[in-house]
Amino acid sequence: MTVDDVLAALKAQGSERTARVLRNHGAHDPCYGVKIGDLKLLQKRIKTHHELSLELYDTGVYDAMYLAGFIADASRMTKRDLTKWLKTASKPIASYVVAPIAAGSPAGWELALEWIDSKKPIANIAGWSTLSAIASLRPDTDLDLDQYRELLALVEQTIHAAPDAVRYEMNGFVIAVGCYLATLTHFAKQTAEKIGKVQVDMGNTDCQVPFAPDYIRKVEARGTIGKKRKTAMC
Repeated sequence: MTVDDVLAALKAQGSERTARVLRNHGAHDPCYGVKIGDLKLLQKRIKTHHELSLELYDTGVYDAMYLAGFIADASRMTKRDLTKWLKTASKPIASYVVAPIAAGSPAGWELALEWIDSKKPIANIAGWSTLSAIASLRPDTDLDLDQYRELLALVEQTIHAAPDAVRYEMNGFVIAVGCYLATLTHFAKQTAEKIGKVQVDMGNTDCQVPFAPDYIRKVEARGTIGKKRKTAMC
């Protein structure tokens, strides 16, 4: 399929009703309003197609940028590619597309640390989400667990002063460390308890901010602490 073929398919599958919901969650225009399930059906048809993913992302169409994440080869994404993607990302694209792809890139860890130190909230969002995704995907033996512990301490110190969307991602980071890094679960729960309830303005949505200690305890009760994911794209 060409870029034009994909855009035509996306436009045909979109609806204004879904587009309104996506905009409430931070999607930018143009947004055709394609459901995630339909994007995944297109993914099955296209499979991994890295060159097409780069072209789709460059269209600036929200749905095409999201689909780009599903068909990209993360291992081929360079620091330059990811930096370029972040420049045009809206909040959900930064969190749910750029970050998962960065997590699979050789440049992901280095970039994530740069992003959380940025003065730009959109970079902070991508950075914390990337660090969460890396924890969920990579074996613990490939991770710097001491640095993850230090990052938990950083979250504890700074989360309540961070912007809303960044605060949400930082809370998610504490949850990710507690759920995916078994040796840090106890420390993550302690950190979460010290942080307490995280307040975030979720706008015109029904979304809630998870209470991190309870979330981690539920995963413990299921017996799935430390179980890794196959992909961070969802």
